[in-house]
Amino acid sequence: MTATASTATPAYWEPLWHSRRRYRPLCQAEKQLMAEHLGPGEDRPALDIGSGDGGLARHLHHELGYRTTGIDCSPSAITLATAQDTGPGPTWQCLDIATDDLTTLPDPAYALITCRLVYRWMDDKPGFLSRVRRLLAPGGTFWVVTEIAGRRTTTDPNLLGLGIQPADAELLTAGWSVVRTADLDVLRCYALRP
Repeated sequence: MTATASTATPAYWEPLWHSRRRYRPLCQAEKQLMAEHLGPGEDRPALDIGSGDGGLARHLHHELGYRTTGIDCSPSAITLATAQDTGPGPTWQCLDIATDDLTTLPDPAYALITCRLVYRWMDDKPGFLSRVRRLLAPGGTFWVVTEIAGRRTTTDPNLLGLGIQPADAELLTAGWSVVRTADLDVLRCYALRP
């Protein structure tokens, strides 16, 4: 029997980012939803978890006006994100949100924490959500974009496994005072506030 690497570790993601793999880029509808639900950043701190090539972190920083830190567990993803900066932009840090020391982050609390296409891959979802809650400033927003199981019209098992199950969605939304959702094709956007 061959052991497979956890999908929530650098060992899983590093070869994919090193080979310059690309994932679903931000679309205009998603940007519009962020503008409506998040509003202007006004230089408040934002943390983008699982930044990948940095598209979301750059959007938060340059378009919405947040002072953004992008983190990813893959050094190659951080290298790729940094290489795309053409001037002052987000701060980039190679950090595994699930296991690393979070005191190395530049801010003790964040007005906005984003998690785009990452929640599904967390092995310990309760632990992940606990870490996010500790980093979120009072009155802050946790913005999650994830695929929902059963929405794809394909029979490809690799694609069908990308969505979260109802129990994962219920866990994600439990314990927040405000939960707003919006649908984008196979994706659902969540704006969660304590």
